[in-house]
Amino acid sequence: MTRPPTAAQRRVIDAADPVTGRLRGTEAQLAALVKRGLAFRHPRPPHDHFLTPEGHRVRQGVLETPEPAAQAPASAGVFAARVGGEETPVHAGPARRREVHSAWQGLLELRRMTNPDGSVDRPCGWERTHLVQAAALALEAAGHGPAGQEGAGYRVRETPQPEAVAVHEPDGEALRACAATLEGAGWQVSEHREPRTGTRYLLASPRRA
Repeated sequence: MTRPPTAAQRRVIDAADPVTGRLRGTEAQLAALVKRGLAFRHPRPPHDHFLTPEGHRVRQGVLETPEPAAQAPASAGVFAARVGGEETPVHAGPARRREVHSAWQGLLELRRMTNPDGSVDRPCGWERTHLVQAAALALEAAGHGPAGQEGAGYRVRETPQPEAVAVHEPDGEALRACAATLEGAGWQVSEHREPRTGTRYLLASPRRA
């Protein structure tokens, strides 16, 4: 279970700039938010702190505990994109769609604030350290359906390759649609076949330029 922010941390989050997510607080407070994945320290001077997508969601009052993500790396925060294959049922109702939309908008703002040229059309540093979650969020935000324990839907998984994830989708047309979505979100995508089964899958990496 993800612990909610403390009262002091919540005050810092609530006082963040509503557009940029810029934070003001003590070094200890800001460091604690960074440790929990709710904030990040800008790499360029004056090294201000800003809310991450998870931090934006906390500020907007979305405090639900994320469902476990199968084979996804552990990630601090209160939001988890559906990577596919979760043990618990996926609820794709209006509340979930609002959560995903909010997280995606927060991620675009994070790109704007951290990419050197302010670009929002290619992944940022946070996405490169949370590859599975970032790719899954791009897919879910575009309306693709994650797989359940069995059946159709996408599954995003880690790979041995640096900065690359695998995307599996049994339906060929849906797989191509996933490729188009990721390319539009700033990822480089190539299609491959499993050597033994011949099953098609995607390899996706964050585009750098």
